[in-house]
Amino acid sequence: MKTYLFSIILVSLPLCSAAAQENVSELVINSEAGVLMDATTGTVLFEKNGDAVIPPASLTKLMTIHIALTEVAAGKASLDEIVDLPRQSWAANQLPGSSLMSLAAGHIVTLRELILGLAIPSGNDAAMAVGLRFAPTIEAFVEQMNLEAQGFGLSNTLFVDPSGWSEHNLTTAKEFAYFCREYLKLHSETLGEYHSIRDFTYPKPENLPPAYRLRPNTLTKRNGNTLLGSFEGVDGLKTGFIPESGYNIALTAERDQTRFIGIILGGTTTRSRDDDGRKLLAWGFEHFKTLRPVMEPLPPLRIWKGKEDSVDITTHETMEFTVAAERGNNLRWETELADPVIAPLPANSLVGELILWDDIGELRRFPLLTTAEAERGGFFKRLWDGIRLFFRSLKNNTN
Repeated sequence: MKTYLFSIILVSLPLCSAAAQENVSELVINSEAGVLMDATTGTVLFEKNGDAVIPPASLTKLMTIHIALTEVAAGKASLDEIVDLPRQSWAANQLPGSSLMSLAAGHIVTLRELILGLAIPSGNDAAMAVGLRFAPTIEAFVEQMNLEAQGFGLSNTLFVDPSGWSEHNLTTAKEFAYFCREYLKLHSETLGEYHSIRDFTYPKPENLPPAYRLRPNTLTKRNGNTLLGSFEGVDGLKTGFIPESGYNIALTAERDQTRFIGIILGGTTTRSRDDDGRKLLAWGFEHFKTLRPVMEPLPPLRIWKGKEDSVDITTHETMEFTVAAERGNNLRWETELADPVIAPLPANSLVGELILWDDIGELRRFPLLTTAEAERGGFFKRLWDGIRLFFRSLKNNTN
């Protein structure tokens, strides 16, 4: 095996599951279920009852927003379009106790405003309006929600309405963390445009018919996520409550190029839920970080008896991973390569490993694969390389 040593540029860091196990015993949350995940790598750092099936309550609205933004991205809708408000979407027709955006007959409202109404005051009326914008009936929109959930591989997640009002909406902390990770990858702009905004004012005069604009009865409602502005780095995502689930929150926060997703389900009060969310994130930032090494290009791999003398190699894997907070200083890497490598060889053939080290020791190994096919060389090329390999093996055996 040949070994090559190179320097590496450190941008950030990854995780070892063993490190997570060492620190997890010190974290205790009171809520029924909780999960902490590295949003970049998908590594689960902590879980309590992560697979327990619990109603998500208004966390459901993140799926409703996802469908709306997916339609916008596909060119089938516009954030600035005026959305019709069927009778089902009026605030007066929502179930008692519903959180509301305060939609009413005759209101002039854009899709962007409806998404704000979902994200900040958690309006059940806004959920109905969005559902009926993208499907002929609420039942048909719910089918879309469940198809999306299936597409994400959420086998224990089920939706029966777009707002989360029903206790028959179901998810798990682990599955919802995975969904939030996908949501952020697809809709990263929502953090700045919707989820980190602390209050929502509606209706404004322009939302009303001309005859009512002098007395709009405007209300300002606060974002239910009280960790916005009170915990460094928090910029989303959503809170929820129904008696059957308790107090839920989907959190995300970023510090120093590390972003975590925290899911709390089944809190007993808003205060205990928020305390658990705060503990979850603080523990994560204390013990872990995301590592993003920037690699120099790998040298080509020598190929014997091939049409060409070398082939490019790559890890074919993302170099981002999660590590314990103290790891990742003075990174370096080496390659261990098969030798000799003889053609023919198909593309994506395993030819060695890339090993990443820091001051403490080995961090991670990545398989090295060929980027293209190494074709068999002609007769004289194979003969000549065979002779060279023979004499090289004699030399190696005498050393």
